[in-house]
Amino acid sequence: MKQYKVGIIGATGMVGQRFVTLLESHPWFTLTTVAASPRSAGMTYAEAVEGRWAMETPIPEATRDLVLLSAETDIEKIAAQVDFVFSAVDMNKDEIYALEEAYARAECPVVSNNSAHRWTPDVPMLIPELNADHAEIIHAQRKRLGTERGFISVKSNCSLQSYMPALYPLYQKYGLEHVTVCTYQAISGAGKTLDSAPEIIDNIIPYIGGEEEKSEREPLKLLGTVTENGIENASGLTITAQCVRVPVSDGHLAAVFMYFSPDSTPSMEEIRACWANVPSLDLPSAPKQFIHYFEEENRPQTRLDRNLEHGMAISVGRLRPDTMYNYKFICLSHNTLRGAAGGAVLMAELLCQKGYI
Repeated sequence: MKQYKVGIIGATGMVGQRFVTLLESHPWFTLTTVAASPRSAGMTYAEAVEGRWAMETPIPEATRDLVLLSAETDIEKIAAQVDFVFSAVDMNKDEIYALEEAYARAECPVVSNNSAHRWTPDVPMLIPELNADHAEIIHAQRKRLGTERGFISVKSNCSLQSYMPALYPLYQKYGLEHVTVCTYQAISGAGKTLDSAPEIIDNIIPYIGGEEEKSEREPLKLLGTVTENGIENASGLTITAQCVRVPVSDGHLAAVFMYFSPDSTPSMEEIRACWANVPSLDLPSAPKQFIHYFEEENRPQTRLDRNLEHGMAISVGRLRPDTMYNYKFICLSHNTLRGAAGGAVLMAELLCQKGYI
């Protein structure tokens, strides 16, 4: 496979740090450029993250002495140095929208962890094992932007990575009508650790700003279809969500309730078979088995199962009938690996494999 020079804009934050660790020994991608806010520009990476490195492993030696550029003012310079960038910038949504589009117009593909472009009709929002065909919309996006290479691709909200892999194949095959989901989300989803968030200790916070709206709307784009005018949302499915922050370092767990059309309700055996048949991908970051089903009544558990297959697999369990819906189950994903940086790295691998980068 071709070797790619990669940059990270927003490299000093928690997701940016996770990108740094994932790229340390990647077989295709070499991290050559790091960028952050103008106040960090000119520092070495090690200087910029001193005292706030949040990863369990040390800063990779190859990254320590990279000199940070300004993600906002060095766009042309960065675009000239790399084949594409990962975006993990921490700015307001309008600023991120404009910044990522500026990189794309500078002929630098952007693989984004941010939400700013999730509702841009011609920007694909990918979970590679599920809706890889949505990458086709990149051709229309390039036409709109007037670019040959530049484009933006985004990953979905981190909590969706736990339950959408289980719901997607069921919707495709049996036609789900109603879904209720309650997510129990780790503190790292807020860019914090248990040590830096004393308010979460011995506590549950029943509100995460914007999270419930994302959990209800974004699945419809993931399930949608590519048209000439962009990705058209799926219809015929309603989703309602509640999202709470829990005292867990990493891992988003979800309790899911689902209702099918009466004339197409599958059996539990058919549901299990549907999950088992979701294909894995032949890509460096892809898990060997995408969805793992646990037979034990008390699994999946966040601490035990979040790192399954290097944090890139989805754990599912406790599928059973429900008194109001047809069925309910529990699912789990690692929010900063599969749900954030790891999912974006896998998306970049897919886009390289398909020739978009």
